This record gives sequence, structure tokens and C-alpha cells, in this order.
Amino acid sequence: MSRIGKQIITLPEKTEIVLSAGSVLVKGPLGELSKSVHPMIEIKVNGNEVTIHPKKETLESRALWGTYASHLKNMVSGVNKAFEKKLILEGIGYKSEVKGDSIVFALGFSHPVNIEIPKGLQVTAEKNNITISGSNKEVVGEFAAKLRSLKKPEPYKGKGMRYSDEVIKRKQGKKSA
Repeated sequence: MSRIGKQIITLPEKTEIVLSAGSVLVKGPLGELSKSVHPMIEIKVNGNEVTIHPKKETLESRALWGTYASHLKNMVSGVNKAFEKKLILEGIGYKSEVKGDSIVFALGFSHPVNIEIPKGLQVTAEKNNITISGSNKEVVGEFAAKLRSLKKPEPYKGKGMRYSDEVIKRKQGKKSA
């Protein structure tokens, strides 16, 4: 039995779920999100409560049960309150700014780095603090990881791009004789 899958998801007010053939659509104040549902998983809506059950007890359906419950819970919370990731850019000469629908970085390379911002995300860059917010948790996390991978933090001086809650283990430099 899935501990996460057994939990009942309660819908806040102004949020509704529409089930159609093979997909689920969640509508809320911040927009709507949709996801296709595996045929082994069954979603039931009773008023403002949503339950998820596997159609047959197989190893694959039990594995998908908790996964889809977690996805649905994230969709419900995402259309009510946006998910947010914060990145900090540290280093002399490292800059970031949002221009239209892309974000431009100066990361010590010989050229500026332009990255397109995916639709549905809001990105702000203030004094090397980058905030990414949106209703889809997967897209927010994926875009934050993509930005971080441009210049990962290094352990000697801590230069690079890191999450705001990330702690970088520092190493001792070379010792002089």
C-alpha cells in the first residue's frame, strides 16, 4: 500500500478538477494544469475530495499510485499558490538581467549567455538574486536546475550560481611551505 497514494487530497475553494479520457485538468485562481493519466491509475472525485486508486494490484500500478498522487497534489497546490525557487549568483563580474522573454547572464565567459524563459514562468533578477516562480512545480525546478548548471558553485571561493538554501562545502586552498 502506498502511504502517499492512500491520502485524500482536499480541494481548496475556487479549485476544480475535470477528468476526461486519459487526462486530468486542474483549474484554479492562478491558471490551469493538465496531465495525462496512466491507464492503470483511477482517479475519483467526491465533492471537494479526490482519491487515487490502482485499477489492479500489480507492481507497476503500485509504483505509479504514489507518483500520480504526488503529481496531483502538486497540481492542486500550484494553481492556488505559485511555486518559487531562488538562485544566488556569486562572483566578481557575474551579472544577470531579464530582457523580454529571456534572461541574459555574464558569467566570465567571452560571450553573454542568453536563456529563453519557458511560458508560464515569471523570472525576476535583482542584484544577482534570481527568483523563478510558476504554477507547475516540475517546470520551475527544471528551469532552476538548468540555470544553475550554467555555472555551478565551486568549493574554493564559492563562486557560481547556487540555490538560496544550498550550503556549499568549502575546501581549504593550497598551503604555502
